[in-house]
Amino acid sequence: MQLDDEVYLVGSGGAGIGISHASDCHIYLIDGGSELALVDAGTGLGVNAILENIRNHGFALERIRYLFLTHFHADHVGGAAQLREAIPGLQVVASKVGAEWLRTADEAKCGLDMGKKGGYYEADYRLKPCPVDVELADGQIVHVGDLRIKSLDAPGHSSGHVVFTMEDGGKTYLFCGDALFFGGKILLQSIWDCDLQAHLKSIRDLSGLGVDVFLPGHGCFSLSDGQRHIEEAIGWMERCLVPPSIF
Repeated sequence: MQLDDEVYLVGSGGAGIGISHASDCHIYLIDGGSELALVDAGTGLGVNAILENIRNHGFALERIRYLFLTHFHADHVGGAAQLREAIPGLQVVASKVGAEWLRTADEAKCGLDMGKKGGYYEADYRLKPCPVDVELADGQIVHVGDLRIKSLDAPGHSSGHVVFTMEDGGKTYLFCGDALFFGGKILLQSIWDCDLQAHLKSIRDLSGLGVDVFLPGHGCFSLSDGQRHIEEAIGWMERCLVPPSIF
């Protein structure tokens, strides 16, 4: 699904529009002209559908240089190893905080052990180890063709969570993973690294971005006036309340 001139939705599960496996997050493709990039990888259960969606938009897999990961939960990183195998020369880009968790497929650190206990994943689902080629620091910029993708630390939903911003055509894009959702909603989970105060600080840190295009990891997105979702969440906080949950 083409969202605008530079961004396509090539994967999305049951909490989205259902174009790949039901357990997948949104997977975005960025067209930087000479190079392409993906944002997030899904669970790995719908990789063939993701690859087919990319091809159906007329893109050669060989043009995809980077896979940017917002955080290390299985619905966002589970497909990273398979995508790296399927796409020649693909470089995986993720926060340095949890890079080793993905390299070693540490299911406890990635929260997958709790996800299985909660019934979100089958007992035989396994996280596959995947190299991380670029370990991101806060504020680091990676070029994708003509575009500059900036990483911002945004912990809270999970440790090592980052968001990505992009400027193009006078618009500011925010790929925010699970840091924030449509309507200023959030997702707190009973897992080891979910931290409410860190989460609220991360949302406040987004207040000055002037986001136009708001691209979360699940649910609805916005192609204009995306900053309103950030301001809605901050509005709850200013009333000494926690923003509502997406689920």
